[in-house]
Amino acid sequence: MDTTHLISIQQFCKHYQVPVTFINALQEYELVEITVTETDHFIKTTQINTVEKMMRLHYDLDINLEGIDAIYNLLQQVERLQEEVRMLKNKLNAYQ
Repeated sequence: MDTTHLISIQQFCKHYQVPVTFINALQEYELVEITVTETDHFIKTTQINTVEKMMRLHYDLDINLEGIDAIYNLLQQVERLQEEVRMLKNKLNAYQ
């Protein structure tokens, strides 16, 4: 399996000094996707920023995993709505 765009969960957790159980809990809430090989568990490098945000919410602001799930889903909804507003503004400008 090509692991070019993957980072080992063990390596990630060691670098950020967080328990592996935190990443596993995020995966249980379907907030991150874990790729499993014969030898290790990985997360995609594109998810690192998202996991860092979730770590700050959990460890710095003491927000539980249920709260992180709600916040993350609301943030995704806001991003979708902002994209829709941008698209509609572009269409409106095309008609003017």
